[in-house]
Amino acid sequence: MRLWHVFRRLNIMKIASWNVNSVKARLPNLLTWLEEAQPDIVGLQELKCVDDAFPRADIEALGYNVETHGQKTYNGVALLSKHPLEDASRGLPDFNDEQARYIEAVVSTDTGAVRVASLYLPNGNPVEDGNGPKYTYKLNWMAALEAHAKTLLGYDEAFVLAGDYNVIPTPQDVHNPSAWEGDALYRPETHAAFRRLTNLGLTEAVASLSATDDTTYTFWDYQAGAWPKNNGIRIDHHLLSPLAADRLTGFGIDKHTRDWERPSDHVPVWITLDV
Repeated sequence: MRLWHVFRRLNIMKIASWNVNSVKARLPNLLTWLEEAQPDIVGLQELKCVDDAFPRADIEALGYNVETHGQKTYNGVALLSKHPLEDASRGLPDFNDEQARYIEAVVSTDTGAVRVASLYLPNGNPVEDGNGPKYTYKLNWMAALEAHAKTLLGYDEAFVLAGDYNVIPTPQDVHNPSAWEGDALYRPETHAAFRRLTNLGLTEAVASLSATDDTTYTFWDYQAGAWPKNNGIRIDHHLLSPLAADRLTGFGIDKHTRDWERPSDHVPVWITLDV
C-alpha cells in the first residue's frame, strides 16, 4: 500500500528518510526502492556499519553522491543525493557523542539550495522513572538538537531535519496510546522536548499537510503480528525551517516496502519541496 499527497510538480525536490535497520541486510530492498521511488535526497538511519563497510559503490552506481557517519554494529546515518553534497558535517555541534546519530550537508541545484540532515534520535528506554541514563541521554540529545536548530534558523536558509526521531507526537500517531504510557517515545518530557523544537518555528511536514492517524504510521514492530494488524506508530519525521516549509508541496509514505522480503521495521517517508 502506498500513501501520497501531491500538489504542484514544478522544480520539485523529493527528500526521503528511511531507517533501514542495517544497510547490509536491507541493501536489495534499498536499491530496489531507490530505482522505484527516484528520490533526489535520502537520509538513512541505523546503518549498523562503519564508513568503510557502507555499500557506497552500489548506491553511487544509481547516480547518488554519498556521505556517511557510521558506527560498528549500532546506529549510523547517511545522506544520499543526486546533487553534490557540500559542507558535510558529522555529529551535533558542542555535544560530546560517541554514537553516530547525525549528519548534515548542503545540497545545491541550479534553482536553489537546501541544507539537509539525517538524524537518528536515541530511543531512551528503559526510562527508569525518568532518571535512567538512556533516557537522560535522549533528553540531552534533544536539547543539543534544539540548540543547533536555533543556530541554523539564524542562517535564514531552507533546511530539513529528517530522520527517526523516536518520538510519537500525539495519541493519533499510535495504535494504542495507553500501552505506550511511560515509554520513552511517549513520555511528557519527550513531548515537551519535541514541542520546543517545533515552537522554534519548525514545521513538522506530514502533520502540516494531513490529519495523522492509522494511515500515516511509519513503524511496525516485528513481533506479535504488528504489521498485518496495523499496530503501528509514527516516529519518522521531517522538521522544516520556515523557508523550507514555504516550499512544501506534498508527502508520501511508501508502506508497500514493509511487505517486501526481509523488510525494515520502518518504511520510507518522503516530502516534496518546490525549489
